[in-house]
Formats: sequence, structure tokens, C-alpha cells
Amino acid sequence: MSPNVLVTAASRRVGLVQAFQRALAASGRGGTVVVTDVNPLSPAVYVADRAFRVPMSTEPGYVDRILAIAIAERVGLVIPTIDDELGLFGHAQDRFAAHGIRVAISPPATSDLCDDKHAACVSLAERGLAAAPSWLPADLPADVPFPLFIKPRRGRGGVGAHPVRTRRELEFFLDYVPDPVVQAYLDGPEFTIDVLCDFGGRPLSIVPRRREVIRAGVIDRGCTVRDARLIDLGRACAEALPMAGAVNIQCRMTGDRPVVFEINPRFSGGILLTIAAGADFPRMLVDLAAGQRVRPAIGEFRDGLWMTSFETAIFVDEARIALPTHTRASAVEAVA
Repeated sequence: MSPNVLVTAASRRVGLVQAFQRALAASGRGGTVVVTDVNPLSPAVYVADRAFRVPMSTEPGYVDRILAIAIAERVGLVIPTIDDELGLFGHAQDRFAAHGIRVAISPPATSDLCDDKHAACVSLAERGLAAAPSWLPADLPADVPFPLFIKPRRGRGGVGAHPVRTRRELEFFLDYVPDPVVQAYLDGPEFTIDVLCDFGGRPLSIVPRRREVIRAGVIDRGCTVRDARLIDLGRACAEALPMAGAVNIQCRMTGDRPVVFEINPRFSGGILLTIAAGADFPRMLVDLAAGQRVRPAIGEFRDGLWMTSFETAIFVDEARIALPTHTRASAVEAVA
């Protein structure tokens, strides 16, 4: 299998692209990182080894375009990164596998379930896991206790998410938020649990991180936490829902137990902290795609490692701002 890696919707994921570049170099097998994006000004375009312009994931033919690029670029591993495309890739895994290409994605049933924030919490609760009580508008009890939390049933980045303190606010946001789900308001420290599973669903690494400062739904400052309760929750979720590749579990510590309010079967926005703490998800995925058996390393990470993020920039001459497209017929020259 080719060692080349393709990261979709690369956008601002410069650190993730660089992590896969380092993983390929450390593996000794060589290889390059190819990215796709809709915007020629996305910074990851200028960090990747090669880059191609593709349509939005919601447009017809998106998966066909990614498959064509993966074949032409001799890609062995595809890394989907955004919620909108997870179900698409989940249902297309066999098409990629027919060309010897692994897609680091959970099974379709898991991707589809986690895309529905109401269904995911209800399903976890039915399996005996601690999950936020969740209701659709038509199912809200007349005596539902406040405060509550409302957000789009399908959404990302914290867009459209609001705390609800009164009946009047509830009525307003039920009308304001599109296709909403209402959840019990969870009070307590917020955590992300980064989980990596092999392609058979076996957990290889579980790293909890406390989210101290969050901007646009992504951690800005936080630290790793070796807490058995959080690690056990990550393992229990992996047992309850078939998973593969990177998954992030969002929860809050309510009292002395963590309660899940969302699961995203993809790399988290704060994955760089997990990698820096010694849980090298990209390297493990590169080795898995190469057919190697990777030893589970659950709990093996640097505890109490803090991340504090800042903005930086890539500067590009105008003449270079042209991200080539790609067709099935032939590969075109990519951005260097």
C-alpha cells in the first residue's frame, strides 16, 4: 500500500498536515501529504506537499473527485476532517478499499448516529452510559427543568448553540435555531476525550483534555488530564459504538462523573495537544494503513501538559494563488 496520505477539507489544519508529514518521515517509508480544499487561500494548501481544489462536500460528485485524486496521487490513507463529509466517506469505504486505499472513518452507522446529536445521546443512554438528557421540541416535557441548552441537531463549531434560562428564552430559541435539539444544561468542567481506534474498532489510545478557553467551538487553552473516569468513559463509548480512526467525545464532569453531550467521529480541533503529549495518532494511523499491528497505549501520554494557542500566518505571492482542480482523466500540476 502506498504511504501517501490525503487530508480532506484541509483549510486551517496546518498542524495536522505537518503531523502527518512528520509521521511519514519517522516511519521510514517516505510518502507525501496531499490535501484538498475549496479555497486556494486556505493555509494548509501551502504547507502540504500537493494540493487540489474540489467542490463543497454537499455537491454531487464530491466523493468521486476525492477518489480520483487518491488514485492518481497513489494515496494509501484518506483522512476526512469535517462533519459534513463523514457519512459520505463512511458509506464509500468499499469503493476506496477496492483500490487499496484505507479511509480513517468509523462505520456508516456510527457516523450517521453521531451526526444526529439527539439520537447519539439517546443511544448512549440506552446502552447505560452517562449522556445528557436530550429532547426534540415535540418531546419536551411540560415541566422540563431549567437551565437548558439548545443547539442545531446537526451542526458544528458551536454555531447556533445557546444556554436557555427561562421559558421565554426557550420559546424564542426553539423558533430561532434551525432543527434544534434541547439538552439538560451540564454544569462543570468541560473535557474532550480524544480516542483512536484501529480499523477493527480496538481502542489504541485515549487522551482526555480539559477545555479551559474555547473559541468558535475549538479549544484555545487547555491541558491533558489522566483521569481514570474519563479514560473509562472513552473506552465505554468505543465499546458501545463501533469506531475506527480518530474520534472525539465531548463531556462535562457533573459531580463526580463525566456526562457525554456530543461525539464527533473525526480528529478534534485540539488534537495537536494530544499529539504533543505523546499520543501520536497520525503515526499510529500511518502504521495501521501500512498493515502494521499497533500496540494499544491507553493512558500513555504526558499528564498536565498545557496548550495555549495563538494566531500565525502564511504569506503567499499572488501569482501562486491558484489551486488546481483534478479530473479522472489526468492529474494536473499541484501547488508546490
